[in-house]
Amino acid sequence: MANPTHPKVDLFLAKASKWKDEMSLLREIVLGAKELAEDYKWMHPCYTLEGKNVVLIHGFKEYCALLFHKGALMNDPEGILIQQTENVQSARQLRFTDLSKIRKQKALIRSYINEAIAVEKAGLKVTLKQTADYSIPEEFQEKLAKNTALHKAFKALTPGRQRAYLFYFSQAKQSKTRVARIEKYIPAILEGKGLDD
Repeated sequence: MANPTHPKVDLFLAKASKWKDEMSLLREIVLGAKELAEDYKWMHPCYTLEGKNVVLIHGFKEYCALLFHKGALMNDPEGILIQQTENVQSARQLRFTDLSKIRKQKALIRSYINEAIAVEKAGLKVTLKQTADYSIPEEFQEKLAKNTALHKAFKALTPGRQRAYLFYFSQAKQSKTRVARIEKYIPAILEGKGLDD
């Protein structure tokens, strides 16, 4: 018996202006894994195993992809899993730019989906960097020391939001750029917002 489909995924694919055929075929391949349930999360088709996220289908300007939530733990014998950005710790993508490639790689794609299911069944967890593993730029440390409200608000942020700010501030090569970034985001930090909120 085929896996039940989710009406929001039907709507998502019907409205897709780009990668519609590619994402529809990826959906068909993922649904071939009978253990996965189709859901709709983060405005994308998401496939779960006993409520745990395993793989997501999404499209970008240059490609569409399967995003494996614990891809960093998967075996990658073909060396084709991609870390979206250096800040992404857990997820990895299989990227596609045309329908024919997906058709040719069906068996390979299925093997990666099965690997992702095996990782989830084994209960494996990605060891994420802790906030303490990120250095606090000197310019931000000075602001925190001088402004107790800012210090308190930053400590109240989720660890993920703290890491995102520290990473973003640290990426600037020049001190004046770091200061400008910090100044720009102080109001958001005081409001308890993250970098992208």
